[in-house]
Amino acid sequence: MEQWLTGPVPGVHPLLMPAAHALLQVRAEIPLVLEGLTTDQIWFRPGSSAPIGYHAMHLAGATERLMTYAAGAQLNDAQLAEARAERTLTGVSAAEIVERVNRAIDAALTQIRATDGKTLTDPREVGRQRLPSNVLGLVFHTAEHAARHAGQMTTLRKVIANHEQPSMRP
Repeated sequence: MEQWLTGPVPGVHPLLMPAAHALLQVRAEIPLVLEGLTTDQIWFRPGSSAPIGYHAMHLAGATERLMTYAAGAQLNDAQLAEARAERTLTGVSAAEIVERVNRAIDAALTQIRATDGKTLTDPREVGRQRLPSNVLGLVFHTAEHAARHAGQMTTLRKVIANHEQPSMRP
C-alpha cells in the first residue's frame, strides 16, 4: 500500500506529512528490494554502477546527516568518517542493511514528530561551506533523497535479476 494513502502519521505536523509518508514508503520498500538477494548480488556492480548495498547504506547515512542539519547541528567527526566509509563498504548482509535503514528512518521520523511547525522556516546551514537551507527544506530533501536511492535500488534489482549468476563479482 502506498503510505501517502494511509492517512495522517500520528504526531506529524501537516506540512511535514509528505516527508513522513515518503520515509515510511522507503522503509517498507527496502526489505522487499533486498528479499532473496545474496550478499554477492547486493554488492554486485552491473555496468560499474554503484551496488544496491551502497545505495542502501548511503540512504541511511545521508538520512542521519541531513536530519542533523535539520536539527541545527553540524556533523561530528564520526558522521564525517562514516560518510567517507560508505564509498568503500562491501559485504554487508541484507539483514544488516535493513536494520541500518530502519534505524535511520525511525530516528528521522522521531525527529520529524518532535519538530515544531513554527520552526519550519528557521534557517539551517549545511556542510562545511554552511550553505543556506531551512528546517522544511532539509526534511523534504531527506525524504526525496531516500526515495531516489530506493528507486535506484529497485532498478538495480531488476538488472541483477536478469544477470547471469556465475559471472557476478563485486
